[in-house]
Amino acid sequence: MAPGKHGKSTGPSEDPSVTLFREYLRIDTVHPKPDYDAAIQFLERVGTELGLACQKVEVCQGRVVLILTWQGTNPRLRSILLNSHTDVVPVFEEHWTYPPFEAVKDSQGNIYARGAQDMKCVSIQYLEAVRRLKAEGKCFARTIHITFVPGLASPSDTYSVFYGEKSPWWIKVKCMGSPGHGSRFISNTAAEKMHKVISSFLAFRESEKQRLKSDSSLTLGDVTSLNLTMLEGGVSFNVVPSEMAAGFDIRIPPTVDLKAFEDQVAAWCRDAGDGVTYEFHQKCMDQHVTSTEESDPWWKAFSGAFRDMKLQLKLEIFPAATDSRYIRAAGHPAIGFSPMNRTPVLLHDHNEFLNEQVFLRGIDIYARLLSALASVPPLPAEG
Repeated sequence: MAPGKHGKSTGPSEDPSVTLFREYLRIDTVHPKPDYDAAIQFLERVGTELGLACQKVEVCQGRVVLILTWQGTNPRLRSILLNSHTDVVPVFEEHWTYPPFEAVKDSQGNIYARGAQDMKCVSIQYLEAVRRLKAEGKCFARTIHITFVPGLASPSDTYSVFYGEKSPWWIKVKCMGSPGHGSRFISNTAAEKMHKVISSFLAFRESEKQRLKSDSSLTLGDVTSLNLTMLEGGVSFNVVPSEMAAGFDIRIPPTVDLKAFEDQVAAWCRDAGDGVTYEFHQKCMDQHVTSTEESDPWWKAFSGAFRDMKLQLKLEIFPAATDSRYIRAAGHPAIGFSPMNRTPVLLHDHNEFLNEQVFLRGIDIYARLLSALASVPPLPAEG
């Protein structure tokens, strides 16, 4: 269907779930000033239509978490939590074919908007899966909560499932050295030490990059990523500075010994000379992963639903960081999953889009998953 003016015409044959999705996409929740109020009002309206209990929690001023709840028949059992975020990343409109907050749908059914993949699609798929199950008269022993962070697309036929994620480390390295006039060959400068530090860090980066490139069985989540993201130092062109600093963003897989890796960081700094120190601006030490053993009742329910649908899963470690790490750290299983296959990964990219048929298929998948997970029999620990 060709879009109408500004993509707002849905046409007589558009699926109501797609229409709702496009309505949500048109709410401008882009940083740095997301319209959170409009998003919450929209989601609360839909939740009320579905007969879900609504609770709003202001975690800090102007930042409200909406919790929609479908009460189970046995509140003593552990509940199911479906999580998504309402905000989206900034856009550079000059690089977009269509306005990023108009939700234009082209003749192929591709819906263009910021948040189409990350992750307003997931929010609506959750709600529409609940709508379908309620319309079918379903009820479950386990309570289902929906809180309103990343989903990820897959360009192949498989569906990526993330059972763990990397530990993010942000490290700032400081190098102290001899200052002086820019016309002289001064020894023991901060810049020379910084050169050694950067060379050591980036040599490791290259080795991990080549390891990923040479082994087709590895994904980005299996190797340590490292990037130089900040450089500081100097006061004038003709003054050799006494101090320089560099910031590194490092993401470490759960298979890596974190103590051994920090020992390596310390060695790189030590080898650069005296007066070289490092400090952490973020240091995540939790390496919990969610079980993917068939003996685990939660994974058995999740993977079983996919087998029933004859869909292929690909288990991966998420290469970045999400709120799932806090859930795992609290001792609860967490799975990162967005039902987007045959879709180029365009999270944070220009011309982000999702095809309406992929979106609608995602509702089918979530309905099956919710039925399976909310029907897991009582576990021994639940009495």
